[in-house]
Amino acid sequence: MSKHQTSESGESLNKAKDGKQRFVYQDDEVMEKPFDWGQLRRLAKYLLPYRKQMLPIIIITILLVTLTKLAIPLFITYAIDHALIEKNGKLLLIIVSSMAAVYIVQCLASNYRIRYTSLIGQRVIHDLRHDLFSHIQSLSFRFFDKRPAGSVLVRVTNDINSLQDLFTNGVVNVLIDCIQLLGIVIILLMFNVKLGLAIMITVPLMFLVSTSLRKKIRRGWQDVRMKQSRINSHLNESIQGMKVTQAFVQEKENMQYFTEMNDVNRKSWDRASRLNQSFGPLIEITGAIGYCVLFWYGATLVAAGDISIGVLVGFATYIGHFWEPINRLGQMYSQLLIAMASSERIFEFIDEQPTVKEKRNAKELPPIQGNIRLEHIVFEYEPDRPALKGIDLEVKAGQSIALVGHTGSGKSTIINLLCRFYDPVQGRVIIDGHDIQDVTVQSLRSQIGIVLQDTFIFSGTIRDNIRFGRLDATDQEVEAAARAVHAHDFIVSLPNGYDTEVQERGNVLSMGQRQLLSFARALLADPRVLILDEATASIDTETELKIQEAMKTLLAGRTSFIIAHRLSTIRHADSIVVLDHGSIMEEGNHDELMNKRGIYHGLIEAQYKFLNEAAG
Repeated sequence: MSKHQTSESGESLNKAKDGKQRFVYQDDEVMEKPFDWGQLRRLAKYLLPYRKQMLPIIIITILLVTLTKLAIPLFITYAIDHALIEKNGKLLLIIVSSMAAVYIVQCLASNYRIRYTSLIGQRVIHDLRHDLFSHIQSLSFRFFDKRPAGSVLVRVTNDINSLQDLFTNGVVNVLIDCIQLLGIVIILLMFNVKLGLAIMITVPLMFLVSTSLRKKIRRGWQDVRMKQSRINSHLNESIQGMKVTQAFVQEKENMQYFTEMNDVNRKSWDRASRLNQSFGPLIEITGAIGYCVLFWYGATLVAAGDISIGVLVGFATYIGHFWEPINRLGQMYSQLLIAMASSERIFEFIDEQPTVKEKRNAKELPPIQGNIRLEHIVFEYEPDRPALKGIDLEVKAGQSIALVGHTGSGKSTIINLLCRFYDPVQGRVIIDGHDIQDVTVQSLRSQIGIVLQDTFIFSGTIRDNIRFGRLDATDQEVEAAARAVHAHDFIVSLPNGYDTEVQERGNVLSMGQRQLLSFARALLADPRVLILDEATASIDTETELKIQEAMKTLLAGRTSFIIAHRLSTIRHADSIVVLDHGSIMEEGNHDELMNKRGIYHGLIEAQYKFLNEAAG
């Protein structure tokens, strides 16, 4: 990213008056919104498929854990008042043995509950990640046009990972703590109402103070998620563009940009963490006040004979158990705020609707011949900036159409509309009499093959990359497709032939080799409509001569659209369409357009002049 560029996430690196770079955020303000209980309910719905498995076991383990925790102080109270004071060794042994049995039951129930809830929690995370990725794949190109890949990646990884604690143990721990608190309050009031109420007076004080922190904590974790998303976006962009960065010797500036961004993220985390950690001291202070009240007023009651020493010790034990779940609930609330910050970002994507939508009654597109008609097509990437202005074009089945024109003239836009990556603002695209908006997207795109200039090669073997065109193809069919486009010779020269593992994006292959693989992939798919978008731009002259022969086989019997600037690629097209600023300016075969001596003639003359100067 250059020093004056602004990213999709809203940050930029600008020069200050002192000449130094300054990292500036344009959207640091976190949205002010109340706690969204509806969003929490949406998360809870992912637990519903497992309710029959969860409820019986969780209810039983929660009751066992809670009852055993509540029982221990009762044993202590009874032991002091009836065994120690009365010096009854036999009774003390029975009480200690009973306490040991209760502790064992509590330990077993807790371990089983943790293991089981962790298993269910991971399944919920699996389902949520599956739904998010599935929905992202259904979104239209417009969604990806305005979001960097790193921003999308962080939703599927970091944001969903931050929900793991909530689903694995958080929900169940809240239930246990709430039941435990209720049980403790009831027992304390049963022991002595006056002393119980005196201790509880500190609870409203704690909630009044903690309420003021909640909004700040939530905003803090929202801000952390935003900063982390920016780092991931920048990292993704930097890694993909590393060759460009090194070629222009911009490592220092890029490092400075990352350092600034990393510092902002650290400071954001520090602020959120400080607020989050403030809950602990608040609980400890409140607990200390409670203990002071207990021993001051409790000692008075013991002296007056209203309560026994065992009850006072029991009160102290229960008070310790009382503030423990309060503290956990405070931490859980902070964890919930973190989860809400992430869930907002997850559901933002899930709620995103594709701009290209199938109609409810969309039908399967039957096998096509390839008759295509564009009727009065108007399209805008941005409002009031038309990329296509009233395009009318008719292509007969089996014809090859070349689209030429300057950059930005609308060539690739026509292809995007034909594949229904976008929908036109006005007009229709008709294939064999079917409006493509009336048929399913899958049935449309499965009959259209496309080869791009920037060929994407997946990690895996060369065989797998070719077979991507048709997953059920046999090894013999894969090899036949490679031979047809003259890719077989270079493939067998590799260490493991067709089973050679290619790195991410096929970096072990040359540009020309990657293009040959894309041709083989397209041929194997055997589409009725074939699109070549600058598909031979990265192939050297010698390889291009082989490709010309392969293209005759590739294009035979298919309707084809060819976007190219090389004369050798387009001169034999049945029709050449010349575009300029979104409008069709000329149409005809090569000889007809050359005789017109118009725009096409000028493009070809300019190309010849450039080639001659380069050769000379």
